[in-house]
Amino acid sequence: MFERFLGSDKNKMPDSKNALPGRNQPIKVSPRHMVNGHPVLPPFPEGFETVLLAMGCFWGAERLFWKIPGVYVTSVGYAGGHTVNPTYQETCSGKTGHAEVVQVVFDPDQVSLDELLKVFWEAHDPTQGMRQGNDIGTQYRSAIYVNSEEQLEVAEASKKRFWEALKAGNLGEITTEIKLDVPFYYAEDYHQQYLQKNPGGYCGLKGTGISCPV
Repeated sequence: MFERFLGSDKNKMPDSKNALPGRNQPIKVSPRHMVNGHPVLPPFPEGFETVLLAMGCFWGAERLFWKIPGVYVTSVGYAGGHTVNPTYQETCSGKTGHAEVVQVVFDPDQVSLDELLKVFWEAHDPTQGMRQGNDIGTQYRSAIYVNSEEQLEVAEASKKRFWEALKAGNLGEITTEIKLDVPFYYAEDYHQQYLQKNPGGYCGLKGTGISCPV
């Protein structure tokens, strides 16, 4: 997961006309989560909510969220771009517009979206634009993709609170993208629960050291 993107095109979002077309067939994944055994594919239990979170390399990000009580299941994939059912190689090319994301399915009676976003903000640097540390390119941008107007309000309010905290710490402006109703495409099966399969694998998570108020 150490793609060093030297070309400026890897840092620029492609438009729909220049993006790769993708394919009609979704990428196949194992039906059960390797850690907790819950179904990875919908439908999910009634009343549960879903959010897509992008914070750099999705390997470490997924592990971060599957450990949180109240999170039912996690999976990794691609979202925020134009290409339908992209591959990892296509996403790495910078020609899909997708970010690497974690799909987090959670029980709002056990953990709130606000609490999940606190973890999100504190575990990466949302001021870096099209990168996280040495991982450079559009696929590593920070993003929150929500599924309802209520979630959108929570995400925007959370961003505002964390931005105030960052300003107090003399850090840069938040570049995190927040959007509603963004399609999610599952990543290849070898990426799912990657750090459970490869305990010594790469994890690029690194926060700013600033706490996010809830």
